Amino acid sequence: MSDSVNETASTARVKRLGEPAKHRYYWQDAVRHITHDRLTMIALIGLLLLTVTCIIGPIIIENQLHLNVNRTNIAERYKDPGIEHLLGTDNLGRDQFIRLIYGGRVSLAIAYAASALAIVIGVTLGMIAGFYGGWVDDGLIWFINTLESIPSIFLLLIASTIWSPSPGVLVMLLAVFGWASTCRLVRGEVLTLRERDYVLAARALGAPSWRLMIHHILPNVLSTIIVALTISAGSLILIESGLSFLGLGVQAPTPSWGNMLTDARTYFTKGTYLVIWPGILIAMTVLFFYVLGDGLRDALDPRSARK
Repeated sequence: MSDSVNETASTARVKRLGEPAKHRYYWQDAVRHITHDRLTMIALIGLLLLTVTCIIGPIIIENQLHLNVNRTNIAERYKDPGIEHLLGTDNLGRDQFIRLIYGGRVSLAIAYAASALAIVIGVTLGMIAGFYGGWVDDGLIWFINTLESIPSIFLLLIASTIWSPSPGVLVMLLAVFGWASTCRLVRGEVLTLRERDYVLAARALGAPSWRLMIHHILPNVLSTIIVALTISAGSLILIESGLSFLGLGVQAPTPSWGNMLTDARTYFTKGTYLVIWPGILIAMTVLFFYVLGDGLRDALDPRSARK
């Protein structure tokens, strides 16, 4: 019996010694794969540039150009794009370019915050369900199946009519209704990982459940979490834009790409250019997220062929 325990402890020590190097080479290989994937790098750089522009753009506009995003000028209504107004003006004479940057800050902030919160909820519940199994797993899966049987857009529409659709409320609503798919993915991974030799060895040595989940299981589902985060952010951009387009998202005068598209639809015949740019930015951002998620999935899959 003592020999068996010593062998188990020795195996665990060997794994602990070998895992950091293996883990390090895995991430180095993934980064090398991403840097050699031209399409993924284009999506990553484009998304970073768009995000940085929306973050620092309003600061520069306010401090250097002394312009206000909601400043109206009726005399300049529906002014065509030109040197003074790069993308023209809207029905109230507001500069379209400035409002697009402010709207991007709001839309991207909602998408990033909601997807991060949804990932935290999904990963936490997925790890608990997969690790403990039994009635905990059965109860959570029943709840997820019930939640997914109702189209999320209907639930969001109902919730948006009950609560004031401010950016903070939208983040909470999108996160509450967006964690189920991540939870399923993480649960499936944990069900397999909890039976691995290194987890069983750590359990035999007396490691508590929280340590097993955080130190031995969570690092091994990190690649799944990263991919899920990018896909979730892209989907939430579309959902937020859809809610704003229906008038249940961010409310005027705060701009977002969705409500700018809604306002532009009303004045389509007078200012066609007002519809084009919000639609292009929404489509381009979602495409960047999906391409990045696809590239990360290939790079972080240990079974994929490395270039």
